[in-house]
Amino acid sequence: MSKAKKARLSDRSSGEFFPGIPTIQYKPDAKPTDVICFRYYNHDEVVFGKPMRDWLRFSVCFWHSFRGVGLDPFGFGTIERPWDDGSESLENAERRMRAAFEFLTKLGVDFWTFHDRDISPEGKTLEETNANLDVMTDLAKQLMEETGIKLLWNTCNLFTNPRYMNGALTNPDAHVVAYAAAQVKKGLEVGKKLGAGNFVFWGGREGYQSLLNTNVLTELSNMASVFKMAVAHKKKIGFKGQLLIEPKPKEPTRHQYDYDAMTVIGFLKHFGLANDFKLNIEPNHTTLAGHQYHHDVMMASIFGMLGSVDSNTGSPDLGWDTDQFPMDISHATQTMKVILEQGGLQPGGLNFDAKVRRESTDLQDIFIAHIGAMDTFARGLRNAAKIMEDGYLGKMLSDRYSSFNGGLGLKIAKGSATLEDCEEFIKQEGNPKKTSGQQEKYEAVLNRYV
Repeated sequence: MSKAKKARLSDRSSGEFFPGIPTIQYKPDAKPTDVICFRYYNHDEVVFGKPMRDWLRFSVCFWHSFRGVGLDPFGFGTIERPWDDGSESLENAERRMRAAFEFLTKLGVDFWTFHDRDISPEGKTLEETNANLDVMTDLAKQLMEETGIKLLWNTCNLFTNPRYMNGALTNPDAHVVAYAAAQVKKGLEVGKKLGAGNFVFWGGREGYQSLLNTNVLTELSNMASVFKMAVAHKKKIGFKGQLLIEPKPKEPTRHQYDYDAMTVIGFLKHFGLANDFKLNIEPNHTTLAGHQYHHDVMMASIFGMLGSVDSNTGSPDLGWDTDQFPMDISHATQTMKVILEQGGLQPGGLNFDAKVRRESTDLQDIFIAHIGAMDTFARGLRNAAKIMEDGYLGKMLSDRYSSFNGGLGLKIAKGSATLEDCEEFIKQEGNPKKTSGQQEKYEAVLNRYV
């Protein structure tokens, strides 16, 4: 470590990791250039019967904000943090943790999320690794109690270590599957210890590059088996959190088993797990699967399976998971409309699984990115509430499907109609008339709110 780096690490005379940055305030009249404040997010403002903070339940992820270094496949890391010496020591992990909680407190969010390896270094053995994690979760628990910040969810990193190069729960080697399962066991115990609202399973490398060397049924069955082990252990230890699965279309294997919301729902129903799991939807993944931004949020909600949202976005033209901060008001509005319609996300929330761009190297940039995204979803919440209060879009949609409110349409909707009924109806009524779908009208009405 350079002398300059050591000096930066030891120079903590102010007692702060983010000196000069105050607690972020709500300033509705702020100038456009004043970006170190909220223009729209007012956490106690009541919208549609509840405070904003209860609808939005914002959470900051540890991995991107406190472990990200701006690395990409074509360039070295660009980001250096004054508290981080780059080592995997417990001393460095503690500094990261304390910096994170100062950030969370100044930003004014209620929740955070992490992978096990984000906050704690891996040891030479599972026992050593778990002991390191115990040290760091003890510190996390202390800081959570001091600040009142809660754990939205935790998860296990089952993809970075070379042991998982062929997958974790779907690995062809039972030894690796057993190691992953042991890691999950500890993760659930950590979740209980820290009072997590949820525990998430990530797809990671749970897919295949080629069908030539892949037994799909074996891999899916083994994954379901570990999920069932997790359900059993959750009940055994009394962990009350919700189990979540996050769909991923292409990260990083050629095909992911958890491609999108409907794929995951089908998997859970097939293996008898639908009552034990819900979905954590990342809209950036949804667009990579070829759907609209809020498509999987809506599909999961329709089937009663929406548990939480990783509120980020991406660049669909790139075809890769870029994890950008969400700044599109229309996307946020349509997402929040779904969340309002289902009554909220509790015990889930909106987790910013997003990272500043590798060119954004200042400490202030982390705040600006989160503030901008929080304001985006606050505007989306207000817009969605107004849409629902006015009722125009809802009535337009109801009118469009009104033919199913009575007669043969109602019988079709209830599943009591027969093919003979449909044939007789056409003989009596003749050919159907052409009716406009009025897509542009719906888009125009939505834009009046955005």
